[in-house]
This record gives sequence, structure tokens and C-alpha cells, in this order.
Amino acid sequence: MTTPSPAADGTPRVPELSYFFPAHDEEANLPALVAEALATLPGLAARFEIVIVDDGSRDATPRLADELAAAHPEVRAVHHPTNLGYGAALRSGFAASRFGVLAFTDGDRQFHVEDLGRLLAVLAPGGAAGPVPDAVVGFRIRRADPLVRTVYARLYRLANRIFFGLKVRDVDCACKAFRRSSLDGISVESGGAFFSAELLIKLQAAGHHIAEVGVPHYPRVAGSATGAKPSVVLRAVRDFWNLRLRLWASPRSALRRGRPILGG
Repeated sequence: MTTPSPAADGTPRVPELSYFFPAHDEEANLPALVAEALATLPGLAARFEIVIVDDGSRDATPRLADELAAAHPEVRAVHHPTNLGYGAALRSGFAASRFGVLAFTDGDRQFHVEDLGRLLAVLAPGGAAGPVPDAVVGFRIRRADPLVRTVYARLYRLANRIFFGLKVRDVDCACKAFRRSSLDGISVESGGAFFSAELLIKLQAAGHHIAEVGVPHYPRVAGSATGAKPSVVLRAVRDFWNLRLRLWASPRSALRRGRPILGG
């Protein structure tokens, strides 16, 4: 098998990459993020696509997404008619992705597209010490968020470690990459903020190897965050306990619950 040529900085390129991101009322960030992706991804993948998931935005995000898709053949737009939640947006991104490696960040530009190269380098053969991972998840080297979100994140990480044995240090870091093959047969029920944790819990239960890589995190320069809203937190708590109780009652059934990640 031919190994894809490396980028100019020595980062190995993957053959195919689907990059997607959720966008809810991100009109101020969307054009710049797509421009950044179009400039950066050729150095990370021999072939790539960009999937914008508009999660029921009420600003100009839907129009801008369609304009960007019309202007660039590498870009596609997926629209939710109403706001369905963060997990539902990620689910739509996974389902719409067509290539062998799938990666995402958020649409708020708190991660730079170029930093996906840190994750893809580990996915490449020989890029990791030990077995080649099935998924690589980022952890924020220095989190650029308000204190309340940092406190929530630490408590959440501890709860996932205690109740699910999930030792990932930054569960909700929105910089992740997956081999498509690792997602086959994985179903996730949550449509909210617990989506990422549930996905990692089920990947771990299926025996897949998850690696971690530190990535920079940048302050949000436009738009507003919604992750610390009480309704978002309460939905995540509900989904957390639903999975935990079902795993205690019937592990095999609980691990099969939900919709397939790959849209089957």
C-alpha cells in the first residue's frame, strides 16, 4: 500500500479525510473557519471534504453555509430545521461523512484546523507508540474558557471515570479523529452534550484503542457559548444516568441502544 506523502512540515497525510463541525448561530465564525479549512486540509489529506452542520440557526448561518457549499466543491451543508442539540449535530456530521478518517472541531474557532494534524499524525502507521489507535481525542493544553465551564468539565471528567471507567482526560474536547472502521456497529442514544462521552464509553467497551494528544485552545472571538446553560447541563445529567442505569441492568442491551453513528 502506498503511503500518502507528508505535508511540508513533515506531518503524514491521510488518504481521505471528512472534516465536519456543528454550527449554531455562527455567522461571525463560519466564513473564516471554512477558509481556514480549505487552506489547511490539503496539507493533511490527499482528498478531503468539509461538512457544515447547521443546527437550526436563526441568524445568517444557513444562508452562508449554502453559499460556501455552492462556491466550493469540497464543502457540503447539512441543515436541521430546528435546534436539536450539540450531540444531534455531531451525529449528523458523522452520518454525512463519506471518507475513511472522520474528524471534527466545533464551529466557534476555539480550535484551529491545523491542529487536527497532531491527531492525524498519531493515526498514521508508526505515529503512536504501541498499537495504532482507532480514535485520537484531543485534550486542551490550557483551557480558554470561563471558570464555571472549567469546573463543570473537571467534575464531569471525574464522574465519567468513576461510573464508566472512562480515563480520557478531556471528554468533551471538540477536537477528535476516528477511523471509520472503528465506528461500524457503534450506536449512540444521546442527542445532547453527553454524546461525546457516550461515544467514547461505547468505543472503549467494544475494545477499541483510544489515544490522547494535547492541543491548543483559543478564546472565542465571536458568537456566544451555550454549553453551560442549565438546560444543556441537565440534559447531559439525564443522559449520563440513563446509560449508567441501563448498563447496570443489562450491559449488552445498553451498549446496543441508540442510532448507528454511521447512519445505518
